[in-house]
Amino acid sequence: MTKTLSKSASDAIDHLASEYPTKKSALLPALRVIESEFGCIDEEGMMLVADKLDVDPAHVFGVVTFYTHFKRPNHGRHRIMVCSTLSCDLAGSSVVTDTIEKTIGIKVGQRTADGRFSLEKVECLASCGTAPSMQIDDKHFENLTPVQVEKIIRSYIDGNPIDPDKDRGGYPH
Repeated sequence: MTKTLSKSASDAIDHLASEYPTKKSALLPALRVIESEFGCIDEEGMMLVADKLDVDPAHVFGVVTFYTHFKRPNHGRHRIMVCSTLSCDLAGSSVVTDTIEKTIGIKVGQRTADGRFSLEKVECLASCGTAPSMQIDDKHFENLTPVQVEKIIRSYIDGNPIDPDKDRGGYPH
């Protein structure tokens, strides 16, 4: 299947490129356009943005694989990321990971059979002082205990995800 950009996505990337001193400088926001257009960034999407911005495809691939925040085809609809840096590890991120694995029945690097969830260990979610932390899609959870993790994951399974921005400090205890 060959992907093509919609006119609005193509125009958006052109506009972004015009806002920067060089087209290459618009790469990160242009990748967001690709992600929005297709739901994730795959190799075809990378080629489209490389062509639009006159950037080497290898550079685009390097950027997409360096930054963990881009949605890739192997990610589940809900992408669960557990911080694995030293601060989180010392504070118990392995227990967070174990709890998630038991709750949804997959290991790190896997996606559930129905495609709803994927689980990854990532480097630094910028919460060293509130470790351990995890992120589900764009929602950030801190100071986690196994009980909290299970309740958070179950809220996603039940289709009523806990929103840490609205329930400040409060995940269910």
